[in-house]
Amino acid sequence: MDFPQYNEKVAAGLENAPSDGPGIIGYLGIRHTEVGAGVLRAELEVRDELLTPFGNLHGGVIAALCDHVLGTVCYPVIPKGAWAATTEFKLNYLAPVTTGTLAATANVVSLTKSTAVVRIDVVNDGRLVCTAQGTVLIKLPKS
Repeated sequence: MDFPQYNEKVAAGLENAPSDGPGIIGYLGIRHTEVGAGVLRAELEVRDELLTPFGNLHGGVIAALCDHVLGTVCYPVIPKGAWAATTEFKLNYLAPVTTGTLAATANVVSLTKSTAVVRIDVVNDGRLVCTAQGTVLIKLPKS
């Protein structure tokens, strides 16, 4: 997909964002490993405190990772000062996760002035464990 704009400075800032910051992103340790025009890849390490009593990664962790990349992938391709807010997303959990690294790759598949549709695949050590798709509202800055 071609994008009418691409802000390399925003992309570089996202790629270099610390994974130990405040909030849920810091708690989960989400780190951006690739940021480009309409694509973002982020990873997190599976830790014991993120597992259910049954030893599987809690689905909410995967959902939080998907929600994060769903909006964040938009920032380099939307106007400066605009805000990307998730309005909905759907997940298909395909396999359990117990250890290793989760890697989510988000791709913008449609972008208008007010919305974006994003597709996300989540892999765990090379195995597809979740696929998701969502919509983001793009709130333009007041002029």
